[in-house]
Amino acid sequence: MPLILAPAGRAVKVIRILAEGDVRRHLENLGILVGAALERMEGGGGVIIVKVKDARLALDRGLAAKILVS
Repeated sequence: MPLILAPAGRAVKVIRILAEGDVRRHLENLGILVGAALERMEGGGGVIIVKVKDARLALDRGLAAKILVS
């Protein structure tokens, strides 16, 4: 399922990233890569908040839709 559909407060694992090129590299530099554990947090105003390791990141909903999780 896309990250945007994961319930808030749920831990998920990245299984695929549909973005390519610079966008994919940017996500990888942030620690969002296949196999990474994330926690979907509450978000608002068109962004999704995710916890990656000890960091909280705000992702645009369009970008979050390209991150598939289980």
